[in-house]
Amino acid sequence: MKSSKPRTNDKRLVAGLSGGFLLLFVILALIDLQQMTQWINISFSWVIGVFGPLWQVWMLANLVIALVLGFTRYGDIRLGGHVSPDSSTFRWLAVIMCTLLAGGGVFWSAAEPMYHYLSTPPVFAEASVGISAISAGLAQSFMHWGFMAWAALGTLSALVVVHAHYDRGLAMRPRTLLYPILGKKVETHWLGTVADVVSIIAVAAGTIGPIGFLATQLGFSFEALLGWENNYTLQLAILGGLVLIYTISASTGIEKGIQWLSSANVVLALILIAIILLFGPGGFIIDSFLNGMGLYLKDFMPMALTRPEGDWMGWWTLFFWGWFIGYGPMMALFIARISRGRTLRELVVAVAIMAPLVTNFWFATLGGAGIFYEETTAGLISEPLAAGGLPAALLGITQQLPFAEFMVPAFLVLTVIFVATTGDSMAYAIAMAISGDHTPRTRDRIFWALTMGLVAAVLLRMGEGGINALQSFIVITAAPVSLLLLPVLWTGPKVAHIMAYEQGIVPHKDRHEEREDPARDAKLP
Repeated sequence: MKSSKPRTNDKRLVAGLSGGFLLLFVILALIDLQQMTQWINISFSWVIGVFGPLWQVWMLANLVIALVLGFTRYGDIRLGGHVSPDSSTFRWLAVIMCTLLAGGGVFWSAAEPMYHYLSTPPVFAEASVGISAISAGLAQSFMHWGFMAWAALGTLSALVVVHAHYDRGLAMRPRTLLYPILGKKVETHWLGTVADVVSIIAVAAGTIGPIGFLATQLGFSFEALLGWENNYTLQLAILGGLVLIYTISASTGIEKGIQWLSSANVVLALILIAIILLFGPGGFIIDSFLNGMGLYLKDFMPMALTRPEGDWMGWWTLFFWGWFIGYGPMMALFIARISRGRTLRELVVAVAIMAPLVTNFWFATLGGAGIFYEETTAGLISEPLAAGGLPAALLGITQQLPFAEFMVPAFLVLTVIFVATTGDSMAYAIAMAISGDHTPRTRDRIFWALTMGLVAAVLLRMGEGGINALQSFIVITAAPVSLLLLPVLWTGPKVAHIMAYEQGIVPHKDRHEEREDPARDAKLP
């Protein structure tokens, strides 16, 4: 079905509000970063307190419903109709994996297991004696980057987008998530404009943060390895190289640059895993992964729903939930764009099962190696981590690995490509969200790729405080986005039933009618 085109005025309004908000953020930070940081911290605490319980329930419910749909007759639904997929399964999986993991795929995988190993998470601290600190550290990391995190980024939400865009002809925009509620009126309704704007702001903040963060992290690494001063000039040069890479990738499109970069990244990651397992502490890593997964699965529900007192939840679990939820609508667009021709079961298995298992093993490989070296020599990894944070942990671990002279630069290259694959895909998704086009114009992709880099450059000029403020702001932007995603818990199954009927998967008597109510639409403001 041919997609409708958004009105020019509406596109300009969405672009203006989204870009204007980012500009306002930068201006306020330049005027008084300390005051703005204080406002953000107050808002951060309020959002965590009010929306935290909702996020925990939504993340769990979203995973359960996606699994139920994927492994029943609805799993046979063909996304976008009976057409052939646009790319091979490997390339499809590579793009999905690299888009989410970003810098977290390296820096957090090195540091987070170590943090939880050194300081036992609340859910395990209150448990009976006998739980290994190693297993507890990995299990908590698996929770943050595992099944629920991945399912939030493109299962039910992507299904709703696929139906609205490919089956009903709506433009490819975040507002399509409201189509089952508002019908085609969503294309001109003010709620649609709000949905687009908050989704773009959230994903822009979630992408600019890692882009700027990477510049500071690599600056630290170059200073430690080569003696270069980690100043703004070095960070700006690193940022410029990163922006150039992902801008070229975004401009060449999904079928070329984005797929190629993602595939190369996955191949390099597999090579590094093989080297660590074969020549490093492979036995320890495999044992730790199995024990950590066992604990993760056994205590899955307590970790998912427990709300311990204090600030731990806000700075760990709920920070990640806010980050992933903020990415949700734009990831839904992107996954809907690259998954046409796949079945719903393929999507659920890839996003909610395979990707989390691969991610968890990656965390066990890099983070587990760090724990192994820390167990061997106390302070070898923990002291650099305490002194220098995430980049120090990565550097400390890679320097202990076999063939360190190769592994250290290889991991730095891997980190750059990880962040670049998120930058290119999100620049592409933002261009789609504003234009509504299945394949947005090249100049629009380039504009948003450069815009995110420019904002990161300005924030870097203010020091790490600007980037840290944006990192906390990510959680705040997730508050309105979570309200946009909340309905997919019931509209997702409804859409699945409609699609299954139209594709002959469920019989006529089970049809769940999708009503376009003109009277209802006419009453909407």
